[in-house]
Amino acid sequence: MDDINILPVVIKNSLLTIIFLFLCCHCFAQHSDESSRLKQLHIYEDSLVDLGKKFINDDNDLERKNANYVFIKTLVSALKVPNSFLYPFDSVKSISILNSPDNRFRILSWHIVNEDGSYRFYGTIQINTGGNLQMYPLEDYSPILKNPEDSVTDNRKWYGAQYYKIIPVYSPELYYVLIGWKGNTIKSTKKVIDVLSFKNNKPVLGLPVFDGNGKTRKRVVFEYTRQASMLLRYVPEQNLIVFDHLSPPDPKLKTQHDTYGPDMSYDGYRLKNGRWQYVQDLDMRNMPDSHDEEYNDPKKQAEIDKATAKKEAEN
Repeated sequence: MDDINILPVVIKNSLLTIIFLFLCCHCFAQHSDESSRLKQLHIYEDSLVDLGKKFINDDNDLERKNANYVFIKTLVSALKVPNSFLYPFDSVKSISILNSPDNRFRILSWHIVNEDGSYRFYGTIQINTGGNLQMYPLEDYSPILKNPEDSVTDNRKWYGAQYYKIIPVYSPELYYVLIGWKGNTIKSTKKVIDVLSFKNNKPVLGLPVFDGNGKTRKRVVFEYTRQASMLLRYVPEQNLIVFDHLSPPDPKLKTQHDTYGPDMSYDGYRLKNGRWQYVQDLDMRNMPDSHDEEYNDPKKQAEIDKATAKKEAEN
């Protein structure tokens, strides 16, 4: 009789043991898969670091472009790894990687310097799907886009830039303001305020939300001499995008934007009811000290780092 009473307990304990062992094996398999995934991404990241240095620093135009071609293929392979969205690739300093504040997507963007001193931009929008890869390659259409401030395009006709800030705007239709650096020629540099929205889950670039200063713009483009630097940043405390007012050194050069530079005054766009209203002559003394990290040309930064290292070695 006692043996009969004990039997259900033995069966119950055996079942519990089997379940426990199954869970342990499952957890071990998950851990092993995660370890393998991270190892794979680390390998891709190391390759991207080396290729990025090459397409920035190599003096040979063909070598830079070949390195960029391999970089793109390697990056796509890396992003195909499950849950790659969660991997920061923060050692890859040759590109900008920005997550939207709501973590809906991230933008990876970078540039190549052409032999004539002009720039071509590359990038992709990776959607946070929680698993499989969904991305929209960005194809630089800048040389063909004759009126960028009046154009609404898609990812196949991108007004290329290297972004350093994403600002979500919760108007009736959610959109994101993108602030970026846009190297131009041996004479001038550009910066851009663009807009990204999604229609039927596909990216749309440009939106008529910038009012004032003579017109309504779908994006805002600044051009100035390459010898100058320009302030363009977002001040969240004031819902304000502030920037240097650019002007020519002589009124006779009004049409030559490659001569423009900051004139020590500041303008901006202030967010109001989902639109950006142009404001003039801002008092920068009242601006908060905190500021966004602006994009720095990696090649220039590499030159600065070399000079600093040389100086430290001499000392």
